[in-house]
Amino acid sequence: MAAYTEASIKTLSSLEHIRLRPGMYIGRLGNGAHAEDGIYVLLKETIDNCIDEFTMGHGKRVEIEVQERVVRIRDYGRGIPLGKLADCVSIINTGAKYDSETFQKSVGLNGVGQKAVNALSAEYTAQSVRDGQTKVVEYTQGKLARDHKITKSDEKNGTIICFVPDETLFGKDWRFRTEFIEDMLWNYAFLNRGLTLTLNGRAFRSANGLKDLLEKNLTGETLYPIIHLEGEDIEIAMTHGGHYGEDYFSFVNGQHTTMGGTHQLAFREAVVNTLRNFYKKEFDAADVRQSIVAAISVRVQEPVFESQTKTKLGSTEVGPGGPSIKEFIGTFVQQSLDVYLHKNKETADILLAKIQESERERKDLAGIRKLAKDRAKKASLHNRKLRDCRQHLGERGDRAEESTLFIVEGDSAAGSLTSCRDVQTQAVFALKGKPLNTYGLSKKVIYENEEFHLLQSALNIEDGLDELRYNRVVIATDADVDGMHIRLLLLSFFLQFFPDLIARGHLSILETPLFRVRNKKRTIYCYDEVEKQAAIKELGASHEITRFKGLGEISANEFKDFIGEAIRLEPVSLAHLHNTDELLSFYMGKNTQDRQEFIIENLRIEKDLIEV
Repeated sequence: MAAYTEASIKTLSSLEHIRLRPGMYIGRLGNGAHAEDGIYVLLKETIDNCIDEFTMGHGKRVEIEVQERVVRIRDYGRGIPLGKLADCVSIINTGAKYDSETFQKSVGLNGVGQKAVNALSAEYTAQSVRDGQTKVVEYTQGKLARDHKITKSDEKNGTIICFVPDETLFGKDWRFRTEFIEDMLWNYAFLNRGLTLTLNGRAFRSANGLKDLLEKNLTGETLYPIIHLEGEDIEIAMTHGGHYGEDYFSFVNGQHTTMGGTHQLAFREAVVNTLRNFYKKEFDAADVRQSIVAAISVRVQEPVFESQTKTKLGSTEVGPGGPSIKEFIGTFVQQSLDVYLHKNKETADILLAKIQESERERKDLAGIRKLAKDRAKKASLHNRKLRDCRQHLGERGDRAEESTLFIVEGDSAAGSLTSCRDVQTQAVFALKGKPLNTYGLSKKVIYENEEFHLLQSALNIEDGLDELRYNRVVIATDADVDGMHIRLLLLSFFLQFFPDLIARGHLSILETPLFRVRNKKRTIYCYDEVEKQAAIKELGASHEITRFKGLGEISANEFKDFIGEAIRLEPVSLAHLHNTDELLSFYMGKNTQDRQEFIIENLRIEKDLIEV
């Protein structure tokens, strides 16, 4: 072990620190497979500055172009003062947002975001156009490559940022996924009426704010029309559906706080208190919020977030000397929602019936829950399906965010994965076969079915996602018809009873190789036919091919490569799903004739198979 001396102490420049510890600035790196990956944070940090300009009344259009790996973002705001352009994009803790008079209720307050974009990009260019003049600065991996002189310009005022995320940090296989960028831009549009954003020429704009947001994200029928309420520095939209759980979209100063925070907690409490007062009955909070879908946006001065990525609000006040966030939101919801329900009796009656239905179901479930727990206790089950890991989401530990639960079919696959997993962060849950089709069943099936009860217990989501034990829940099934069927049955289960697990980006599908192509010198694993043909060409005539049907066929030594740093995960998303009830009804319901006709109409016959 090296000696701990004065020579061990190092002082890094801001550029060196950002590149050495990027997680402190953009969260995780990732390759673009998840919406929270760092390449989207770089995009967001740049657009946030454009939004701040719009919020202050400057510029009504933001243009985003993404071509392969090159990003260009142009706003029509005031433009960064030309003499300070280089400082604003390269010197940490430099910016105008420390001045609350210049940028009030801005999301970016620390002078860090754009410097991180610059430092983590292979190539970065910033241009400012201001009152007939323009200036350009160019950087390579955060180091100044060229500082252009100020020249005349006929362009409109604004700032243009171009960057390419650095593959030495994000990996060679990273890529932008259009659906994640589109979701981001829709959120900006919903929160900034009057603003038009474009992505490669396609426009994103909203006329009705959070009401439009809910309508876009609803995955089933609502029980009553969306309630849309607005006040100074606050906007809410809410309704109830027929699903299980609670679904929230929360924002602060235009920032999507995916992890919630003090404003979301205050809103949840305010809705319960308001409805208790309105109906003059002390309903259980869980009954009031069961199947709620809601969005809340607030604007506060000098917000305090729990990290640089700003996914969770920590502020307790709306501004210096102002009321608490709890009081501000509670007062608005109490007054506005109460008035709305008095004016809309039909909605008030439907909402009351929904709360009472949730109350009855909860009481019915109480007895079944007790029986299930007693049965598990007597049988000394102790979740025998689970091979647990040591670090879990929400617990102390430097790798808690990496915690992953793999759901596999059968003991063979579970054995292979268990023997080569990382015991610190990777857990395995083994299914005994095909799980029950839960479509059309009530939540009591979770307690009546031992396997589902143990899965729910392993995840610790019986009372919501607040105590979720794993950040990633990965369905790992065989690459055959039975494996696909099991995958669909599990997806149906989560969609039916825990849709917020999907909505919050926790559920993924593990991609495992279909083929192994090798010769005496080299082995290549291929995930589809195209990769297989490329491998055959590369290895030449002496190759041999192995087709993997099941995970149990892959040795532990090989499996280790597929669940480590090179893991390929396909995130499950609700982004393009408008009606889960309709989807589940068609694929998992008892509409045999409809499915049969669909299969016949879409049947494809491969010529190669006929020739064989």
